[in-house]
Amino acid sequence: MRDALLGAAPADLDWLVADPRAAALELAALTGGSPFELDAERGHWRVALPGGAVHDLAPPRPGAGSFEADLALRDLTLNAMALDAAGRLVDPLGGLADLRAGRVRMTSRAALEADAVRPLRAARFAGTLGFALEAATRAAVVELGAAQAAGARPLPAAERVGAELSAMLAAPRAAHAFQLLAELRLTRVYLPELEAARGVDQGRGFHHLDVLDHSLEALDQLLHGFPDAVAALRWATLLHDVGKPATAERGPAGQVTFHGHDRVGAELTRERLRRLRLPNEVVERATKLVRYHMLPLPRGERAARRFVHRRRELLPDLLKLMIADREAARGPLASEAQRRAYRLALGQVIALLEEPAPPRPLLSGREVMGLLGLEPGPRVGEALALVAEARAVGDVRDAEEARALLLRYAEAQRWL
Repeated sequence: MRDALLGAAPADLDWLVADPRAAALELAALTGGSPFELDAERGHWRVALPGGAVHDLAPPRPGAGSFEADLALRDLTLNAMALDAAGRLVDPLGGLADLRAGRVRMTSRAALEADAVRPLRAARFAGTLGFALEAATRAAVVELGAAQAAGARPLPAAERVGAELSAMLAAPRAAHAFQLLAELRLTRVYLPELEAARGVDQGRGFHHLDVLDHSLEALDQLLHGFPDAVAALRWATLLHDVGKPATAERGPAGQVTFHGHDRVGAELTRERLRRLRLPNEVVERATKLVRYHMLPLPRGERAARRFVHRRRELLPDLLKLMIADREAARGPLASEAQRRAYRLALGQVIALLEEPAPPRPLLSGREVMGLLGLEPGPRVGEALALVAEARAVGDVRDAEEARALLLRYAEAQRWL
């Protein structure tokens, strides 16, 4: 109902029915969808329709004696609206007025406390819709979040937090939403690695913000430049500097350094995203993007070809992260001339990305073993990688040149 009133076509529909199982099976039979039990304890069912639409079916809540009473037990007034069987709007708590005013308001303090994930959901709706949190709701969210951080209230299940944060990150206003999350101090509950970056000074060189604000600014830059950025890239941009708090040091002249923060940050990213139960492919790609976001851009065609060959699986997402990171850094040393040089180097890499990858290797593993007298093992992979990179940068062009290169290399390595 909320999405429809906002002018968006709703892809997820909620139904209140007496028998969710029977209704789900009937709906699936009519639409060709796939029914499955979503929550056995509460009797919730879901039907996934062809094309991606989702229908959730739930029974009346315990203690709700009417349709209106059931709606009043929901988390927020903008979620406590529905159509009855006759198609009339039922809005017992003024959700439509809140929607028109751009306001997120809890149905009651008790309702917000009834589910541990609801403070986070309130922040998500306010941030992604660009709405204001009503004063009492904001105070309750801050208070409940602080209690969760202190261990005085239970935390939501990790997968539910992951689903909420992923929905927040997928929104066009994701940067604004995470800025609100930081303002409410909910980052210390749900993303403590990002919270640790608060107040971490980066010196007066290329940066003008602390690590937390720089990370949020980088996400904003990414979404302005690349609004179609995939989930792994969005996560990597948000978390790309989470290794800085643990690696911060002061040099002899007082300068701030973060040596190795890319490696530390990659491990922290992997650990956090796994805890959030995100898909493995998202976890691994985001981890690799964080790990290599500090690679210097190559200068010259040969170096650019080597860069593309070594990191092709992460491109062009790695370049997008590097651009967002660079654009979010606007300290006194971040001059326009350097930005222009950076853009030129990026352009060279992007141009090489448009060249098709070789359809097949110059030599097979069997040919390498026969040439060098090797048994199956890591040396065969090393030799194949050497030939592939030499071909990418233009050092070898055909199988004959590849064999000559391998013979020289094997002799230098004393393999022969």
